[in-house]
Amino acid sequence: MQLTDWLPTTKKELEIRGWDEVDVVLFSGDAYVDHPSFGGAVVGRILENEGLRVALVPQPNWRDDLRDFKKMGKPRMFFAISAGAMDSMVNHYTANKRLRSDDAYSPDGKIGFRPDRTTITYANILKKLYPDVPIVIGGIEASLRRLTHYDYWDDRLMPSILIDSNADLLIYGMGELPLRELAQKFKQTNKIPTDIRQTVYISSKVEKTEWADIVLHSHEDCLKSKKLYAENFRNIEEQSTRSNSARLVQKYLDKNIIVNPPFEMTGADLDATYELPFTRLPHPKYKGKTIPAYEMIKHSVNIHRGCMGGCAFCTISIHQGRKIISRSEESILKEIEKIKDLPDFKGYLSDLGGPSANMYKMQGKNTDLCKKCRRITCVHPNICKNLNISHKPLLDLYKKVDKLPYIKKTFIGSGVRYDMCLHHTDDEEVNRINREYIHELIANHVSGKLKVAPEHTSENVLQTMRKPSFELFYQFKKIFDEINEKEHKNQLLIPYFMSSHPGCTALDMAELAAITKNLNFKLEQIQDFTPTPMTLATEMYYTGLDPYTMKPIRTAKTKEEKLGQRKFFFWYQKEYRNQIIADLRRMGREDLIKKIGVRS
Repeated sequence: MQLTDWLPTTKKELEIRGWDEVDVVLFSGDAYVDHPSFGGAVVGRILENEGLRVALVPQPNWRDDLRDFKKMGKPRMFFAISAGAMDSMVNHYTANKRLRSDDAYSPDGKIGFRPDRTTITYANILKKLYPDVPIVIGGIEASLRRLTHYDYWDDRLMPSILIDSNADLLIYGMGELPLRELAQKFKQTNKIPTDIRQTVYISSKVEKTEWADIVLHSHEDCLKSKKLYAENFRNIEEQSTRSNSARLVQKYLDKNIIVNPPFEMTGADLDATYELPFTRLPHPKYKGKTIPAYEMIKHSVNIHRGCMGGCAFCTISIHQGRKIISRSEESILKEIEKIKDLPDFKGYLSDLGGPSANMYKMQGKNTDLCKKCRRITCVHPNICKNLNISHKPLLDLYKKVDKLPYIKKTFIGSGVRYDMCLHHTDDEEVNRINREYIHELIANHVSGKLKVAPEHTSENVLQTMRKPSFELFYQFKKIFDEINEKEHKNQLLIPYFMSSHPGCTALDMAELAAITKNLNFKLEQIQDFTPTPMTLATEMYYTGLDPYTMKPIRTAKTKEEKLGQRKFFFWYQKEYRNQIIADLRRMGREDLIKKIGVRS
């Protein structure tokens, strides 16, 4: 490959191409990996595909004389900014607000290559250097901070990120379609348009459009009332997951933050993204260095986008959408053909999945009903009767991929929704196919460990999380163990669990410890709930209310409370033994001391 196979990242690379200026300069908080799983690469390739000259500056130095922000010069059209694949504050800090020791999206996993609040930092630098050049921001950090939001790290409500960044336009969600329209309209008018779906802008007036409007409580009113802020969230979440969404308007002082409704993406649109000319490799500037996030996904294939789960603590539904957008088999097979030619590919695909591994091609049986639907999630508190949960398209895809002569094994690395493949429908053929899927998955597609996410054992906590009953985990584990025995395999089931979620108490965690110990688990995959912008759980954490019922809900907030819950994950470690015994005695649950197996 030649250096020109990547987007240019330096002045020298512009000169090699014979360019004296570019249309768009894109700044990214991540290292530049030219792969469809990395947002910076996707944005650059989309704009390039629209006929623009694009330069990409990965992880510019914001501490020195700012030469990285100047080296590409003034673009003809606009600057674009993405903090990267993660919110920069989540990337930097643990749930206890301690600085993390690594960064999976940076060379050799080292920290220090991006600032806190990356989008705001980059945008303010560029606005100061080039005050007359428009700035467009996007990516998950900007997307989930598009309106008034709770910031866990500052422990306060913050206004739309457009206010603090001084950017001219925000693209929320997965940005291919708004980016394409932005490029086309800017070329015609030489200015940032405000009539593009899935964009956010600031205006002194609210002009009438074809869209219906929902006026949210102002930022100032949210500062005064947690109840009004909770009401805002309900409107935001409902409109982000609904067909024919309304436009949202929120007042900030004498300005209006205006959120245009989202696009409805199709499978063909998603195929078009994956057909862009990605090298699928890190830029040559990283030769001899490892980018951990790339190592995890370089031999994996994303087969769909979106998630109908709507879990309270997760941002996927509100960022990517509830509707499942599935790629065509042809597009997926073309991508595998490219992976085959990578220098270190040995015939093993590490993942053939998505946000949830087994939602491929699932949609409503009657799509007209889906357009009228007001549910936030298709699977909670029960699986919608209108949802076709047949795993046949996924089974067919597995079989086609496995027949490829250069594929030795296809593994499923994404998390599996066991509630969907265990669900009993009125259609016996669908039930038979789903049983076949479970067997095929466990017998042929597990790389030693299969990830699932029960998240908790308490029915009350699971209801708050919008997760299925733990009884389904028992059923799935029984099937997993039976298939393992039948196939003479020694595979492990790896469940994910969470502490300190809203509604969770120390007693809930003690019972979780007893239940999982009885199942012979010493838990590996655990996390302490971290409030991140624009999730239901975060709004519960901040307001102390369920935005849908307005009933109070308590959450562990202090460091002591959070650690008090987390320690029950580690009942088998000596340093927690006396603390756990004391806690259980204080709770009046000495019966759990024996069940957990701790002794004084």
